[in-house]
Amino acid sequence: MVCWLLVVFDGYDLIVYGTVQSSLLAEPGWGLSEASLGTVGSMAFIGMMIGALLAGRIADVLGRRRTILACSVLFSVLTIACAFAPNAWVFGGLRLVAGIGLGGLVPSANAMVSELVPQKWRSSIATLMMSGVPIGGSLAALLGIPLIPAFGWPSMFLVAAVALVVIVPLGFKYLPETLPSAEPATEQTAEKSEADTSSAGFSSLLRAPYLGISVLFALITLFTLFAWYGLGTWLPNLMERAGYDLGSALTFALSLNIGAVVGSVVTAWAGDRFGPVPAGAAAAGLAGVALLVLLASPPVWAVYVALVLAGVGTHGTQCLVIAAVANHYPSHLRGTALGWALGVGRLGAVAAPQVGGLLLALGFGTGSNFIAFAMGAVLAAILLIVVAIGYQQRNKAAAG
Repeated sequence: MVCWLLVVFDGYDLIVYGTVQSSLLAEPGWGLSEASLGTVGSMAFIGMMIGALLAGRIADVLGRRRTILACSVLFSVLTIACAFAPNAWVFGGLRLVAGIGLGGLVPSANAMVSELVPQKWRSSIATLMMSGVPIGGSLAALLGIPLIPAFGWPSMFLVAAVALVVIVPLGFKYLPETLPSAEPATEQTAEKSEADTSSAGFSSLLRAPYLGISVLFALITLFTLFAWYGLGTWLPNLMERAGYDLGSALTFALSLNIGAVVGSVVTAWAGDRFGPVPAGAAAAGLAGVALLVLLASPPVWAVYVALVLAGVGTHGTQCLVIAAVANHYPSHLRGTALGWALGVGRLGAVAAPQVGGLLLALGFGTGSNFIAFAMGAVLAAILLIVVAIGYQQRNKAAAG
């Protein structure tokens, strides 16, 4: 539960930038344009990439608990500091450092949960825990409707104080410590631990038998996060450009995140029933189709439905990919593998705000963003199908 609550605030801190974009664009003296707005938006994702790559390995060596708590304190303090930023570039720098904590939390928390539950429940628990990300995003959209008009955009970043003064102390009290090498210290297990530790680095993921699947999982995560965080960053702004006021634009963002919450539950069931890889391929394909529907300028009710389905597909796919990674690798590599996939995948999250802002700055309109993010989802679906085919061939070879 504590891990889940921390992931909720992780999700809040990620999505909150999308809710304040219009306010930052109008902030006196900041001089932001669509393109520079995308650059500032990418700062947190650059930090997340660094955090995900480092924290998984650190957690495998030092333990999940200390890594999770350090990441939580870091992103909470730096997010609060964003409320007092004097200009866009200080704000972006604070977001970058906060992103290191945001990116480090998820692989560490998922590695801990994977070690504390039986393997048959890992897909369900991983996907349900990751429902905290869109629930946090939903809170950002809901709180933005009354807080931004009444107290201005800085109030949205002060909400992180709740995580710092309430959730983090609960983590210090209740989170257990887990280490992959926590076995009785017999001569045999000591030798095994030493061998495991020596082979637990990133280099192990990039040679046989893990090279191909490690590259595929990283690319799938990249395309999925491109779609998910692209929408999370730009959707309120895109809907305002389409003629909706801020309140209505934030309700569209809320629909996307509600869909992601639903997707966490639905894909948890689908992952257990059909396997995380086939279920992920279907979810990613659903997201791509839903986003392309928006190009037809459907009625408002259909826009809500399409955004709910896009949330189901994009976030649901990422939950299933995390479950697939946790299932595929041995315990001593699990945190490192999650950090690798999420760290490399953050390149998609870094690129998404930049691509969205560039397309708007070049005058291609809101539809270009929906096409770009839909293509990310479709490419993730194709690569998941490739992984599924590889699993089938491996199983046939093992049976033969």
